[in-house]
Amino acid sequence: MKAVGIIGLGKYLPKRILTNQDLEKTVDTSDEWIVTRTGIRQRRLAATKEATSDMAIRAAIGALKDAKIKTEAVELIITATTTPDMQFPSTACIIQSALGARRAACFDVSAACAGFVYALVIAQQFVSRGVYRNALVIGAEKLSSIVDWQDRNTCVLFGDGAGAALVAPVKRGGIISTYLGSDGSGGDLLLLPGGGSRHPATHQTIDKRLHYVKMQGNELFKLAVKIMADAAHKALKQAGLSCKDVDCFIPHQANLRIILAAAKRLGLDTKKIYMNIEKYGNMSSASTIIALCEAVKCGRIKKGDIVVLDVFGAGLVWGACVIKW
Repeated sequence: MKAVGIIGLGKYLPKRILTNQDLEKTVDTSDEWIVTRTGIRQRRLAATKEATSDMAIRAAIGALKDAKIKTEAVELIITATTTPDMQFPSTACIIQSALGARRAACFDVSAACAGFVYALVIAQQFVSRGVYRNALVIGAEKLSSIVDWQDRNTCVLFGDGAGAALVAPVKRGGIISTYLGSDGSGGDLLLLPGGGSRHPATHQTIDKRLHYVKMQGNELFKLAVKIMADAAHKALKQAGLSCKDVDCFIPHQANLRIILAAAKRLGLDTKKIYMNIEKYGNMSSASTIIALCEAVKCGRIKKGDIVVLDVFGAGLVWGACVIKW
């Protein structure tokens, strides 16, 4: 098996910024209420005609440019998203067509906020075994399209964006260890009930607002802290490392209190955590890859550093990945 790492990164964030002050004008909330409970001050919203694939394409172009790889050389495209352009074809296929990556096999991954790490682990398996020479792994979301803007408990949390990574064999470092987990019995804690085969779109499902995100935040909070800490610990143990060896910890950007509580449980110095939740909110599968891209670009991650990606999302699903940069 070949060592596999990330050789190129790209991101895209929509231009429109929605602040907490903007939300104060439309729902019963306040900047203080939002910041105290979540740590979020603003988020990005895609334009009305800007789909998930449009953002993903921009991020993908950035990653390919960073990796100095031509689009026609891409052999696999995996897109992690909970907000695909449509039920089918896959968003990955739409991206492939726009890029002109005709050689690439394409599919989407649905693992909510853990989507990018799930997709990265899948790509690693293909590339390490030589099935494909490289893989373009994308996390992209237009969560504004499934948020109930009348629900103050959820509409303040989410934002839009996309990030991409080009995965390929590396001579040194790369992905050292991975850990994935799930518990389907907790699926009712965070879901979008309408639009599938159980509740296809009808006047009734629309009237009941079933096509928007439903969340039991308090229950998720308690589970997320424990599970994220456990996932990071298991991935580090598998790599023969401990939290003392971590140079940069990139958790899913869902809630500042969750991040800090998980770090405390791990005994991790908060100075090692990279966070952008204040600027972007929760972008689901796009959060982790955008944070990784920013951490590398701003110099928080340097060559030889040990990086941990740690995620948790609807399903329930979770995962962690240890990378030597």
